Amino acid sequence: MKRKINGFLLAGLIISGIILLAAVIGAFHTPYSPTAMKFGKFQPPSFAHLFGTDNFGRDIFSRVLKGTGTTFAIALSTVSIGAVIGTLVGAVTGYFGGLVDDVLMRFNDALTAFPSFLLALLIVSLVGPGKKYSVVLALGLVFIPSFARVMRTEYAGLRSKNYVTEAHLMGAGDGRILFVHLLPNTIRVLLPAFTIGFNNAVLAEASMSFLGIGVTPPDASLGYMLSEAQGMLKACPWYALFTGFTIALLVFGVGLIGEGLQSSAEGVD
Repeated sequence: MKRKINGFLLAGLIISGIILLAAVIGAFHTPYSPTAMKFGKFQPPSFAHLFGTDNFGRDIFSRVLKGTGTTFAIALSTVSIGAVIGTLVGAVTGYFGGLVDDVLMRFNDALTAFPSFLLALLIVSLVGPGKKYSVVLALGLVFIPSFARVMRTEYAGLRSKNYVTEAHLMGAGDGRILFVHLLPNTIRVLLPAFTIGFNNAVLAEASMSFLGIGVTPPDASLGYMLSEAQGMLKACPWYALFTGFTIALLVFGVGLIGEGLQSSAEGVD
């Protein structure tokens, strides 16, 4: 029987693939230096400058390519930290329960009770604003509680399955059961949660950079560029248009992947 193609997943992979390709290309090569101030300022889009130039005469297309790579890398690193640590916490609490569950989940609840964006601002202010690693660390810690809750629920529901009992009887240790027998069965929930987290990380990084506490020059990020574009909407509307459209397209593409994964998982169920 021919398997039906998931339209959401396919469309999301295509859109996200294009954005990822642009980010990879921008990491190694751009038409012009993203920081070169050698062109006329406020030039509209043309064949020479596809997205025009900004108030410093910099090529916006080159900056968008570079900024996409920065934003993509920060979002991926951020959500990976949250997913890995959150999965470990959720696996341990959901599988063992008892005192371990009470202690770790109370700490998790305390982090959740604190507004996530304010927590990120606090961490960035302590580590030092304007650096990529500080943004990654701050947002990574913020995303841990959401992954921990999701994975705890999954592990708590799976620990009573027959194959877990059989694995115990065959002498499998808790570590093997957690990560060899149970972890693969949580992927259907983990992957959609990862895509949602990725989109939230993109928007969070953009918001922090927009406020001037995220990535700052000489690094280029889409959020900081959008902040720059705010002050020149009348003279250079294409700056905000192309930068904002890139952010929206990235979030839309990854969102479609998450929707496709979710519908596929429900189909399997």
